[in-house]
Amino acid sequence: MVTPQAPYPVQLSVDYPDRPLNRLTSAFRIFVATPAVILLGTVSGGTLLAVPGYSGPAGSKGSMFVLSGAGGPLFLGPLLMILFRKKYPRWWFDWNLELQRFSNRVLIYVLLMDDRYPATDQEQSVHVDFVYPDAARDLNQWLPLVKWFLAIPHYVVLILLWSAVLVVTFIAWVAILFTGRYPRAMFDFVEGVVRWEQRVIAYSLLLVTDRYPPFTLAP
Repeated sequence: MVTPQAPYPVQLSVDYPDRPLNRLTSAFRIFVATPAVILLGTVSGGTLLAVPGYSGPAGSKGSMFVLSGAGGPLFLGPLLMILFRKKYPRWWFDWNLELQRFSNRVLIYVLLMDDRYPATDQEQSVHVDFVYPDAARDLNQWLPLVKWFLAIPHYVVLILLWSAVLVVTFIAWVAILFTGRYPRAMFDFVEGVVRWEQRVIAYSLLLVTDRYPPFTLAP
């Protein structure tokens, strides 16, 4: 008797909007989404700021650009803790999970899959969940050093898939402008690619699981 395998410990799903979408905000989504993208940038790695009145070499005047921001995905800290202490601090895990939830809400909005503006603290239509690992039991102590390398086949496939997503999103954009609906088959495809990418990120960057991501668009 074959024992069924447990579900993959990284799950992502998006509720299909079985209703007319806002055609106006969909038409100008790239501009409407800009504030949310900027906000995401401030908590996911950095923001470029211009400081006027900077005196450069030989007394030249201009603006000095500095990088500021907070947080970003925690990679090196969890790697060192798993490597030397066999621990994954819960609050680091929670930060990475919540950041991925917000990042995916912004991404789904940009991809026209929801017309509700991305919330910073509400689930909305995007459901992302990771199983918290017992690092001493569930995670190999040395594997985090090579996960980025092991995931290279996924990077190659994802480049091809995201090229297809760009084409599909354009077609969906036209369909929304004329019908107000996102074609279901296209929606499922884009959802599958976003899920695939999230699993690769969770495996190779966030280090929350040692189970190799499946090569599939399915849940």
